[in-house]
Amino acid sequence: MIIKAFLFDLDGVLTDTSELHYLGWKRLAEEEGILFTREDNEALRGVSRRESLNLLLKGRQVTEEQAQEMMERKNGYYIDLVRQMTSADLLPGALEIVEEIRRLGLKQAIVSSSKNAPMVLDQLQIGEMFDAIIDGSSPARSKPWPDLFLLASQALDLPPENCLVVEDALAGVQAAHAAGMPALGLGPRERVGIAELVLPSLEGHTAHEVIEYFAGL
Repeated sequence: MIIKAFLFDLDGVLTDTSELHYLGWKRLAEEEGILFTREDNEALRGVSRRESLNLLLKGRQVTEEQAQEMMERKNGYYIDLVRQMTSADLLPGALEIVEEIRRLGLKQAIVSSSKNAPMVLDQLQIGEMFDAIIDGSSPARSKPWPDLFLLASQALDLPPENCLVVEDALAGVQAAHAAGMPALGLGPRERVGIAELVLPSLEGHTAHEVIEYFAGL
């Protein structure tokens, strides 16, 4: 298996915006009188904003207008937190592996269900390191559908089988496999265990060793 590009999810992979999302959703839930725990938040990993709201509402029926207002309210809380981010908010090992991929002459892209991905990348000061940024604004179905990853492979002009997806969510790994791409799962095996390679995080690992691992498959 020849890896020519890395397709990174953003939240929970290169930075921990998942905590900011949790705080935003929790504030919304409290305002709406809904119990929302960290366990509830786990189900929101890697899914779209609308699906996240549906899960948070736990069956409560709302109008389309109410749903849009709730999503905008939560997004406002999240953006306020994002604006406080700096390059210090990159996860351990993230900058090192992104820089190594560039040195190796490989391509890399961000593939995120979040519409705020470009803003987060600007705050982290790493946006210019990627050859493509595919986010929730793209006219495509969100993960676990393969659409976003397929858009990324097209943008990089590479076949799917040469693109390695780096994900921390089950929905993301499922989307990678649906796109015909191998996956590196970050986090607990019970969450990302269907990935071909599972690591606790990027810290202490190199792009070279990952490429070598997949070359042996």
